Amino acid sequence: MKRRSTPSKEAILNVLTDSKKAMSQDAILKKVSLDMDRATVYRVLNRFCEDGILHRIVAEDGKQYFAVCIKCEKKKLLDHHFHFRCTKCDTIECLPVAVQFSLEKGYCVESVNCVLTGVCKDCA
Repeated sequence: MKRRSTPSKEAILNVLTDSKKAMSQDAILKKVSLDMDRATVYRVLNRFCEDGILHRIVAEDGKQYFAVCIKCEKKKLLDHHFHFRCTKCDTIECLPVAVQFSLEKGYCVESVNCVLTGVCKDCA
């Protein structure tokens, strides 16, 4: 379904695209140039996730971060990939590493959430 573009949607997407890392709703709200409330940001982020523009990462502390779905010329970043949360700069970035796992017969995986926590290469 094609949704209409609004200034709020464009502003939020620009903040996330420029950051190149996943951001929390609070961080997005601080960086966005328009005057909007938390409910608007939350609604836009959820719609972007539904439309496949963003993906949601839930860190081990329960906080949600949102990242632009990365695409390259040939293929989309793997759906099941690792994320790295830096405890020093409090950012999360998508890592282009496939999550490898095996399960007993009968299990059907619908989603994967793999967050590695530590200090990123920029802060190390």
